[in-house]
Amino acid sequence: MAEFPAPPRSVAIIMDGNGRWAQERGLPRIRGHEEGAVSVNEIVRHCRKRGVKALTLYSFSTENWRRPADEVAGLMKLLQRYIFQERDTILSNGIQLRVIGQPERLPVFVRTPLKLLVRDSADNQDMVLCLALSYGGRQEIVDAVQQIARQVQSGRLQPDQIDEALVSANMQTRGMPDPDLLIRTSGELRVSNFLLWQIAYTELFVTERAWPEFRTPQIEEAFAAYASRERRFGRTGQQLQAAPGQG
Repeated sequence: MAEFPAPPRSVAIIMDGNGRWAQERGLPRIRGHEEGAVSVNEIVRHCRKRGVKALTLYSFSTENWRRPADEVAGLMKLLQRYIFQERDTILSNGIQLRVIGQPERLPVFVRTPLKLLVRDSADNQDMVLCLALSYGGRQEIVDAVQQIARQVQSGRLQPDQIDEALVSANMQTRGMPDPDLLIRTSGELRVSNFLLWQIAYTELFVTERAWPEFRTPQIEEAFAAYASRERRFGRTGQQLQAAPGQG
């Protein structure tokens, strides 16, 4: 696949627009989620093939619990189906499954096979697939602050020892690279409480396409846009040219 630019090392996706995609076609909202699951399968496989090292999918936010009960139930069944159907693919392709958020809030019929697949894939090294489930970025930061406060309270940590590295080490994504590229489908121009700490220097790519329409050509478009950008991290273009390889 040499004709394609090198992909980002770490990609995060806000998979938006499933329900609207279905409603525009006169279909039940769950049909949009079902078609969105097809996009998940294709994008995970493609990212693994292209050498992406970490792919984080905003699968279910803490706010999504407020949706109609039948839609939430349908989403949980889809998640369970994904875990069972993709188990062999994940294990045989060197993919390590991780979960961030509050998986303890998921129903047991989802939580149990999910926990098993996280355990059984823990030694895989080729790509991390991170599912954000019952996840909120602000809550993740609050949890990290509480963990650090307890360390200070116990005397194991001094306040002046707290720095960015320590905060990152107390986030649920510890050990994963921060996203190089954040993709949002369905045209909305907001980050929706997703990875608020981790996306400080992340490149953004927004497409009008709904998630059920987002497949291999669309993610390659996002990769090409990313490859064309100059990541400065606060420096000037002249500074980057004087220090190649550091941007």
